[in-house]
Amino acid sequence: MPKRTDINKIMLIGSGPIVIGQACEFDYSGTQACKALREEGYEIVLVNSNPATIMTDPEMADRTYVEPITPEICAKIIAAERPQALLPTLGGQTALNTAVALAENGVLEEFGVELIGAKLDAIKTAEDRELFKEAMDRAGLDMPRGFFVHSLEEALRHQADLGYPTIIRPSFTMGGSGGGIAYNAEEFERIVSHGLDLSPIDEVLIEESVLGWKEYELEVMRDHADNVVIICSIENFDPMGVHTGDSLTVAPAQTLSDREYQIMRDAAIRVIREIGVDTGGSNIQFAVNPADGRMTVIEMNPRVSRSSALASKATGFPIAKIAAKLAVGYSLDEIPNDITRETPASFEPTIDYVVTKIPRFTFEKFPNTPDALDTQMRSVGETMSIGRTFKESLQKGLRSLEVGRAGWGADGKDFSSEKVSDKALREKLLMPNSQRIFYLKLAMEKGYSVDQLYKLTGIDPWFLDHLLQLIECEAELRADGGLDQVDLLRRAKEWGFSDRQIAHILGLEEDVVRSQRHALGVLPVYKTVDNCAAEFAAHTPYHYSAYDREDEVERTEEKKIMILGGGPNRIGQGIEFDYCCVHACFALREDGYETIMVNSNPETVSTDYDTANKLYFEPLTVEDVLHIVEREKPDGVIVQFGGQTPLNLAAELEREGVPIVGTTPASIDLAEDRERFGNLLNELSIRQPENGMASSFPEAKEVAERIGYPVLVRPSYVLGGRAMVIVYDAPSLESYMLQAIDVSPERPVLIDRYLEGAEEFDVDAVSDGKDVVIGGIMQHIEHAGVHSGDSACVLPPYSITPENLQHLRDYTHALARALNVVGLMNVQYAIHDGQVYVLEVNPRASRTVPFVSKAIGRPLAKIAARVMVGMSLEDQGIREEIVPEHVSVKEAVLPFIKFPGADSVLGPEMKSTGEVMGVGHDFGTAFLKAQMGANTVLPAAGRVFISVADRDKPSIVSVAQRLIESGFSIVATQGTRGFLTEHGVEAESIRKVHEGRPHVEDAIRNRDIALVINTPLDEPSQYDDFVVRRAAVMNNVPYTTTLAGARAAAEGIAALLRSGLDVSALQDYHTS
Repeated sequence: MPKRTDINKIMLIGSGPIVIGQACEFDYSGTQACKALREEGYEIVLVNSNPATIMTDPEMADRTYVEPITPEICAKIIAAERPQALLPTLGGQTALNTAVALAENGVLEEFGVELIGAKLDAIKTAEDRELFKEAMDRAGLDMPRGFFVHSLEEALRHQADLGYPTIIRPSFTMGGSGGGIAYNAEEFERIVSHGLDLSPIDEVLIEESVLGWKEYELEVMRDHADNVVIICSIENFDPMGVHTGDSLTVAPAQTLSDREYQIMRDAAIRVIREIGVDTGGSNIQFAVNPADGRMTVIEMNPRVSRSSALASKATGFPIAKIAAKLAVGYSLDEIPNDITRETPASFEPTIDYVVTKIPRFTFEKFPNTPDALDTQMRSVGETMSIGRTFKESLQKGLRSLEVGRAGWGADGKDFSSEKVSDKALREKLLMPNSQRIFYLKLAMEKGYSVDQLYKLTGIDPWFLDHLLQLIECEAELRADGGLDQVDLLRRAKEWGFSDRQIAHILGLEEDVVRSQRHALGVLPVYKTVDNCAAEFAAHTPYHYSAYDREDEVERTEEKKIMILGGGPNRIGQGIEFDYCCVHACFALREDGYETIMVNSNPETVSTDYDTANKLYFEPLTVEDVLHIVEREKPDGVIVQFGGQTPLNLAAELEREGVPIVGTTPASIDLAEDRERFGNLLNELSIRQPENGMASSFPEAKEVAERIGYPVLVRPSYVLGGRAMVIVYDAPSLESYMLQAIDVSPERPVLIDRYLEGAEEFDVDAVSDGKDVVIGGIMQHIEHAGVHSGDSACVLPPYSITPENLQHLRDYTHALARALNVVGLMNVQYAIHDGQVYVLEVNPRASRTVPFVSKAIGRPLAKIAARVMVGMSLEDQGIREEIVPEHVSVKEAVLPFIKFPGADSVLGPEMKSTGEVMGVGHDFGTAFLKAQMGANTVLPAAGRVFISVADRDKPSIVSVAQRLIESGFSIVATQGTRGFLTEHGVEAESIRKVHEGRPHVEDAIRNRDIALVINTPLDEPSQYDDFVVRRAAVMNNVPYTTTLAGARAAAEGIAALLRSGLDVSALQDYHTS
């Protein structure tokens, strides 16, 4: 059936900010859907609050609403745009939940909007676990025994029938939020209560344990004619009990017999038909008991999911694009396969390689949270690798993780048998954790058998046996002691050993191994992802390396630019850098260059098969990048757009003769070298905070006493403020130097004067080496001491003198010229006592580039990419800074709810996973929208709890008065209440936690508090403050830990009470 002609305007809902459980895979799927539907002539209306996405570029949709994704805001957009259809299956759980709310509250019916892709009944049946269980019963499929409960009392009544451990799964949440495994009554009550709180329908499934069973996923597509195809099978390395997003996974499934696979395939088809997903992709999860083969259905996602992105990148099959076309009437056999151009989309992909996905964790950011994995997702990103065997794929994946590992151990960073006792090792094997893959290596080296390890971990013996083979190969290399055995060297490379690993095993330098390997002719070839096991020719150049015989890459003589991506998402380096890489691809392709993308992140638009002319899905290491450079011989390589990952390679790549374009690695190094950069600032007569470097506590103490406490202390060469703290006295400094970090003369700590209470600013600019144009000047809402990535910021700045604003512009121009910047540059400033200080300069892409680009309507990364290949700003018509009349606010989205024990106070180390944007004609409106986008619902009435440090008491008075004027009542702890009362502000007294009950934590848990304002004391060990902030996080009560945040919240509340919110498309802001 051809496409539908009765609809011409379709609304897409995005997934909002990057959060744990819902990451940039939905930017990839939404971008693909926008392109596919516009290709068919449909007018697209898009709503998404995340400025860091490609899908919110004004060119991607006809009407782009960067607005909060709430039913109320979406209803306003529907009323304004009058779409005929709503496609909710490409924006994750956020889009599905919003679409269900719009259908149930009558908005879709009122405006005649049809749900396409999945009908309301199908969404509800798949998402409501009780309806899903009934559907599986009708289909004759087994599920774990369980009960749906709506209260703790009901849960306790049924628990005895299930026994411990018990699995708890809240309905309608993402990333397993609120779920868990209860091993005893106390844990059961706590997890059920929390799950009921988080479920939007107050429903939790408690079910029998299938811990230790094998877990599989099938990615399935169906069209309106009931054609069903299986795109990909995925097997979890970890058994049931670890969220699939936190498990290492392998595609295709490795340990199913053909008969078992066919049974699972048939079951998946029955599931999608019974649920009634008319068109599009679905992800179906199964558990298989290894003891008797019993197979149960675990759950189904009636939408494009995290696994869909993995399946798409693993097979080359564009699931989101096909799903969008199916939603508008096409059938699978009518849609051509872009890769083969000979087969239709109804032709099931077949792959002749192994794909491994490995999650990326950042437990080090939350030191009070145990490194333990369960049914609630905690990873912040993932990497994917492709190899001819599981062994090769695993090792490539581990070196892609950006955690300093060169593969599966053998890199000088293995756990030591002297330091890890047998008891501790058994615990690490029994309880899943982010490092278990490396503890398995230690166990094998200690002599644990495959059978022992299987009993301890539940990991299938097939996988364990392959790991054992890697241990044996390492032992052979060590015993041989040289590089003259070509067959052994080739086998090691075929099994994924990196040059760095081989060098460590043999006690050599990595470049020695590389040159000897080249001399012996042990070199990789590049294979093509073709989704048909080479049965048909592939027309999309999407490649991976292998130590095989036949090379499938066709090199052209076109002018080429290679772009190095950022690897897996993590806190401190997220989707913003991928956005810049994608813009470089788009701009340079438009200008006639052949673009070559190198990256290892399966979630992103940069690794979509049609973003660049060629895609290499490879680890971002010197070895892997050099091989591609040797093969492609690019005219230039861009290293400045992918964050710290490619910058770490830049110097060595340049030494090897790689032609790096744009700002040179030497200029980047100058900006990062404390002493040389300080000298440059002195030459330019630009202030910076007094500072020094230290490699020991005595040195640090001397520097701190010279500068004066408080001081800001951090390791050199880190991203995202890693291990950065504010230190108020010598004992705290000693503790930091001795315990917190690894300090050495090669890795000194940086010590700066802390400009307490200073206003911070960010400036993004583009320079072509001659001219400099400022992209945007942003003012942070939080004051100095909060990492720029965690601070809300506003563009244009709202509180700065004209003289200092001019200083920011002049200093930015001077720095760009002095550093010979060619491309993007970000400068962070502080204004303290009326003086402007430079905090740091990054002559590369920054995380604010997408936000600024959306705010001013000018694609900075595209402009910069063109500058880097020789097109001047003047040639591009870029001459002046744009200062918009509207106000844009960027707000950080924080993951504290996922990390029990973590304190939610903001500080100099970055903790946020993503960001949202609010746009309005005044600050209050823009800030309110940003809070709504971040899922912080500012209250319109109620009681505000205030407890602030002494230094903040004078300034909190005006905030409290404003809140009272807005109709709120104030409750405060004794000291704060006394100060407020003295200054004419009426406040009710409330007990601190240690003063007896009922206390403030009880009031928060009882929903008696609408907003928490709690600025911490100097000592982070204040238990009361921590408990209050934690209660606010766990009970979804809006809170702020800074005075500036409290002021902004008061402004946002005033905007909320003043009038209803208007909605506007980006296109309107930029043409008005």
